[in-house]
Amino acid sequence: MPLKEHPDYLEELQRLEYTLDYVEKSLENAIHEKDRLDVEVSKSKKGLSDDSSQGYIDLMINTMFHDRIQIKLKNLNAARKKPYFARIDFKENNSAEKEKIYIGKMSLMREEDQKLIIVDWRAPISNLYYEERIGDASYSCPEGRIKGKLSLKRQFSIDVGKLNNIFDIDITTNDEFLQSYLGANADNRLKDIVSTIQVEQNRVIRADMWKPLIVQGAAGSGKTTIALHRIAYLIYTFEKSFEPENFMILAPTRFFLNYISEVLPELGVDRVKQTTYQDFALEMIGGKLKIADENEKLIRFVDNNNTEEEIELNNLIRSESEFKASIEFRKIMDAYLEKIEKDFLPKMDFTVGNYVIYKYDEIQSLFLNEYKNLSMHKRVLEIKKHLSNRLKQKKDSIRASFQFECDRKVAAVKRDMEDCEERRKILSEIIDSKNESISKLESICKKAVNDYVKSISKIEPLKYYREFFENEELFLSLMGNCLNKNEAEFLRKYTIDILNKGFVEIEDLAPIMYIKYCVYGIDEKINVKHIVVDEAQDFSVFQFYVLKKIAKDTSLTILGDLCQGIHSYRGIKSWRDVQNYVFEDKKCEIVNLEQSYRTTVEIMNAANSVITKIKDENIIPGKPVIRHGDKVEIIKKESLQDTAKDISSKINELKKDGFKSIAVICKTIDECMKMNTLLKKYHKDIQLLTGKEKEYKAGIVIVPSYFSKGLEFDAVMIANADSDKYTENELDIKLLYVSMTRPLHKLYIYYEKNPSALLNDIK
Repeated sequence: MPLKEHPDYLEELQRLEYTLDYVEKSLENAIHEKDRLDVEVSKSKKGLSDDSSQGYIDLMINTMFHDRIQIKLKNLNAARKKPYFARIDFKENNSAEKEKIYIGKMSLMREEDQKLIIVDWRAPISNLYYEERIGDASYSCPEGRIKGKLSLKRQFSIDVGKLNNIFDIDITTNDEFLQSYLGANADNRLKDIVSTIQVEQNRVIRADMWKPLIVQGAAGSGKTTIALHRIAYLIYTFEKSFEPENFMILAPTRFFLNYISEVLPELGVDRVKQTTYQDFALEMIGGKLKIADENEKLIRFVDNNNTEEEIELNNLIRSESEFKASIEFRKIMDAYLEKIEKDFLPKMDFTVGNYVIYKYDEIQSLFLNEYKNLSMHKRVLEIKKHLSNRLKQKKDSIRASFQFECDRKVAAVKRDMEDCEERRKILSEIIDSKNESISKLESICKKAVNDYVKSISKIEPLKYYREFFENEELFLSLMGNCLNKNEAEFLRKYTIDILNKGFVEIEDLAPIMYIKYCVYGIDEKINVKHIVVDEAQDFSVFQFYVLKKIAKDTSLTILGDLCQGIHSYRGIKSWRDVQNYVFEDKKCEIVNLEQSYRTTVEIMNAANSVITKIKDENIIPGKPVIRHGDKVEIIKKESLQDTAKDISSKINELKKDGFKSIAVICKTIDECMKMNTLLKKYHKDIQLLTGKEKEYKAGIVIVPSYFSKGLEFDAVMIANADSDKYTENELDIKLLYVSMTRPLHKLYIYYEKNPSALLNDIK
């Protein structure tokens, strides 16, 4: 229906104009308030003095209000372009009036009567828009379950303050508004999805913060955007309890963090901690560790042109990674830590002079039993208190014994000798000896406890880890039959070799962190209450186990796709393993998001025909939204040069059609470099992404298959999908699947001799 023919067009136009006018008025007031606070903060800073506690209080209060007004200004400026995106009409049971509720990214209240002009999308009542249908409806809020009638659900297309379209809907899936949103082109950043959040996405976003949640989401199901919107929702919901700094996002790379960096500020959320697992681990471990490039190992496995010797070596390296990432290796680390624990204290009594204050067996019992739940270092601190208290008691007893012995000797001298100069001299020497003994006792006692504690060697976590592999007898005794002899010896020597080069691998971070946690504890309490982990399929069960141990008072939301587990040699095989070993199946829910919103039916069906070649019940293919497009083109060319020419031609056509984000995906970085040389002749602006970039810019890019994960483009060309490049092994299947699920609109697949058998079922 044309916009102006909509029966409520004039009403909605007037409402938009009224809202925009109020936004402008609020913006003007906010600017005046900011100017006033600028002056107040400046005055407070100038008026500060060492003895002015009130001055500090005034500065803190004014600074807090100043920060809030800055956020308000940012939100109001955004609202000038698009103040809201939806409207619902809802009449509560037993209420005389129907409410017209306009939903946007922020709330806006009319100051004169406290009436909401715009309701924040995260507010409880907004759930009516996301989950309920026309008719009887209800939503939960702190006051309980509110029931009533939902008579209207309406979406708006508003751009730069202009009303472009109105959509009346019942459910949000497959409607015209969603189709127009999904049909938009990709750019250099992730989109926020507040206007198009679907029911299953909404339930993840609003799930209970304190229950661990695992989300298995198909490619294009919106996992990353859901992750960010969940953080925004939790911050809004718990704003009186927590600060944004109490929430953390763990992403796979810094490059990926840059890719998502603009979404949280657009949702009105700043100051959330955003980091990678590697950086988090380094922060927890302390000291300086160099981490080997994680892609180097993957590249070894990607190459299908290996000799028999190289294949054998790769199998051993894969075995090494799998084992270090496993819960079995954690159990071996537990056994190793038990040995460290038993040998942690010096095997000697705590003595002062010839006096035994605490026997070794008593101290060891305290260490192993009484304080077993603490880190070893914290146990020592508790034992230090015991030693100090016992020493204080014993010291008084020892002093009394010195005094008693002195008195006995004095009495004997007085009994046996007449008063004379010699007797007085002897008595003086006895008393001086006693005083000297007491003085020595005091001196020894002052240092005794600290000297004992200093005798406990402090070894760095990395050194403990190295010792485990270097002590062959210890290593073999603890390993038992976990690996065969050849694999175990390779694991030991391979790790020593990496450590000798001054590096650790990503698989080493969890065990080193675990050693640090068990031996020394974490220096500072982690001030994070909820962690969202994205691309979690490439994390290991051991990594999650350690993360949960360290952040023990923290809840987790874990999002990933096992279909895209290209690091499966060290990643998750089944979400049940995380559920069972990390959360011990306690209230941990696994949610499947099968609906894919990124790409067309034709592209998703083609990708599914590839991924289903893996016969694994944990592999769940995505279901595309009904958005049709061109068929996937499988194109034969005689050479790489011919492929490059055709790709160049298609890039030109796509650019003419308005597509801005185009990717050429090659399997390996070496292939990418060759393709880059060829395409540079035709497109000077093409970018080669290697994985070392810290910033992502849209445009035409060449990217290796394993680095394209998590990104999306308008169109994708997969170069050289020959049978010798993409075989029917699990890694090749996943790499091809990842590459095929990157485009929103168009997918071209090239081959030169024989197409990969993985493409046989594409129609």
